[in-house]
Amino acid sequence: MKKVLLAGVILFLSIFQLVAGNGVYRLLIGTYTNTKISGEGIYSYEIDVEKGIFNQKQVAKELINPSFLALSTDKKYVYAISESGTASKAGAFAFDVESGSFSFLNSTLTEGKDPCYIAETKNHVVTANYSGGNLSVFRRNTDGTLSDLIQLVQHTGNSMHPKRQTKPYAHQVVFTPDQKFLLSCNLGTDKVMVYKYDFNSDHQPLVLFDSVKVKAGSGPRHLTISQNGKYVYLIHEIDGTLSVMTLKKGRLNIIQETSVVVKPDVKSGAADIHLSPDGKFLYASNRGTANDITCFAIEKNGKLRFVQQISSGGVGPRNFALSPDGKYLFVGNQQTGNIVILKRDLKTGKLTDTGKNFKIGAPVCLLFY
Repeated sequence: MKKVLLAGVILFLSIFQLVAGNGVYRLLIGTYTNTKISGEGIYSYEIDVEKGIFNQKQVAKELINPSFLALSTDKKYVYAISESGTASKAGAFAFDVESGSFSFLNSTLTEGKDPCYIAETKNHVVTANYSGGNLSVFRRNTDGTLSDLIQLVQHTGNSMHPKRQTKPYAHQVVFTPDQKFLLSCNLGTDKVMVYKYDFNSDHQPLVLFDSVKVKAGSGPRHLTISQNGKYVYLIHEIDGTLSVMTLKKGRLNIIQETSVVVKPDVKSGAADIHLSPDGKFLYASNRGTANDITCFAIEKNGKLRFVQQISSGGVGPRNFALSPDGKYLFVGNQQTGNIVILKRDLKTGKLTDTGKNFKIGAPVCLLFY
């Protein structure tokens, strides 16, 4: 019994040191490398929030536009997309947590244009290819490298927006917590696709299981799933709608629709969405002319209640991340090239600006490690 208690204390202290560390956090940042305000690649940072110290550990420069990232569960590998038209790739890096250093392993063509999201399991890596309107699936080898493409899943259809929904635009891929299914948002077709996922398959890991049609012209972009796997929260880029859905045995059902557009005459460009670590609050970013973060409280039935809306501290909050201890929200403003740190009240969910931020070219994806 004493050994169990001692092990528990050691584990608690280890977690505390990693995620709290007297206000010190470790962050991965994916960037665009060929835009007007460009980054250099994939960055690793150690950040002391209280002291305002932003220590760049390393930058991996092997890929063009490594915009979105996925970190393996054991934190030994980083997977990234290289968003570059028909030459687009998925890339693999070995990663050392303590030093924050990368070692490039390999890259392989997605065979789908302009990937904009990447997800991984122990056996596979999947990209959502925006311009291609499809998903690319790769096998994860035992050494962390990626195989050549093993499956290309094509979406079809369109929707009502005359410029942005003339064809399918795959925007995200997310595995359910039990990894039995993969969900994919398609901005161009106003659909969320659900695939059965075969963990052991080397040829066809994804099989279409179901789909749900959402509000016409809304443009579903990103979603997040509750830790218990019962609820899905979906942000729509074109009109700022936020949908709440139940998820049961791979079937989605919409139970609420609200919006991140609460001010008049705001042009929407809704982007990212995340749950707080305790699962009690939801946050969503909006670009367009809004450039803000909206906070919602989550009721017992999974539905949302508006709490607050606050400036992102820059232009183009493409992505954001909550610190593992829930104390801070880091926002990556792509157009102004800055990452802003907002302090979070653990009880109310409300955000306040710490006044701390740092410059980095075209931040697109933020991941704590």
